[in-house]
Amino acid sequence: MAALLGLAVLAGASATMPDGRPTPTGLEVPRWLTLKSSEVRARMGPGLDYRILWEYRAAGLPVQVIAETREWRKICDPEGSVAWVHRSVVSARRGAFNASLQEVPIRTGRSDDAAVKARFSPRSVVALDDCKDGWCEVRARKLSGWVAEGSIFGAGVRPLCDASRPAGEAP
Repeated sequence: MAALLGLAVLAGASATMPDGRPTPTGLEVPRWLTLKSSEVRARMGPGLDYRILWEYRAAGLPVQVIAETREWRKICDPEGSVAWVHRSVVSARRGAFNASLQEVPIRTGRSDDAAVKARFSPRSVVALDDCKDGWCEVRARKLSGWVAEGSIFGAGVRPLCDASRPAGEAP
């Protein structure tokens, strides 16, 4: 039992930020979260005394955590902008965003040859369940299907923004 507990502690300790420091939460960085509400203030730094840069107005929008403090998450958004948001305004639920101006086919299976079940509209958000073999299962109301992982924002393990970059709009 002690050995299992020790392994769990070591597993949590392996989660590090890009600068090599352990993450305060013990969770991996980068990782994906979604905005909880349609009014989320993006700040210049990790605290209420930092200037508000803008306000997100898109509940369910996926964002990538690229650094964190105990209470704050430094995020990268679909536009490539970086900001700090409080941990209470993000959710561990996964989401997918169609950042393109084109519809993305939602297919019946994990293949380009699978039938198209629906279309994922440009600039819209759906729930994301899981990704496997380059395909992600998405849900919207009673519909579920598969989209190519590379066609959405909200999937992948590579950091999309440089964690050392100061908060602000994309360069």
